[in-house]
Amino acid sequence: MSNPPLIDSHCHIVFRNFEDDLDDVSKRWRETGLVSLLHACVEPAEIPAIRALADRFSEMRYSVGVHPLDTNHWDDSTVEILRNAALEDKRVVAIGELGLDLFREDNLQQQLDVLRPQLDLAEELNLPIIVHCRDAAKAMLKELELRRSSGKCPRGVMHCWGGTPEEMRRFLELGFYISFSGIVTFPKADLIHECVRQVPEDRFLVETDCPFLAPKPFRGKRNEPSYVQHVAKKVAELRGQTFEAIAKKTTENARILFGLP
Repeated sequence: MSNPPLIDSHCHIVFRNFEDDLDDVSKRWRETGLVSLLHACVEPAEIPAIRALADRFSEMRYSVGVHPLDTNHWDDSTVEILRNAALEDKRVVAIGELGLDLFREDNLQQQLDVLRPQLDLAEELNLPIIVHCRDAAKAMLKELELRRSSGKCPRGVMHCWGGTPEEMRRFLELGFYISFSGIVTFPKADLIHECVRQVPEDRFLVETDCPFLAPKPFRGKRNEPSYVQHVAKKVAELRGQTFEAIAKKTTENARILFGLP
């Protein structure tokens, strides 16, 4: 029996630790049943290499954006670079990964100065956003709720969800999807487990965020897109559903959010 279709809604295979065996990695994700994967971008210099990967793997779509820990890659020309990249290639289906990270840095104003023009660009191009938010839910909610009050809050996904059920509810109220990563397989991730149980079935995705955060039983090793099946199986266990049902629903949700084929 073949595996049900799955979508890895957030990965990074442009990294050098995939250079030597990417053909094998792609063979494994296809054998697993992945019908699409979304490659996230962290800074503009990555875009040509990500585009080349999309040329190589027809099931790949990608985003363009600047990560909150890469604010040093932002200058006056960056928003135009992102705009042109998105307009030049219909395989660009999102802006990001953008957001706020106050776990590793405390330069909130600098991060906001990079975040805000990207949110404006997503609104302008009518593209969803991929949000990285670590130890910054309060500031991120404040920014997005202010935008909603003026009718300018883009849709999108809270990627690699690591917040509380209450924070999740507020992002859901803003129209966001919630994406679960390999963290969901970690035994002590109690708050994330509770979020999995509570999230509405039409508002969540699964991802790897590879090469980071490999799920059990690969924890501590390089992550890869095929491992998204382990995320989906744990989500199914926590929700009391079948793996097939979760695979079908998360694939449908990703296709709706990102306009995937």
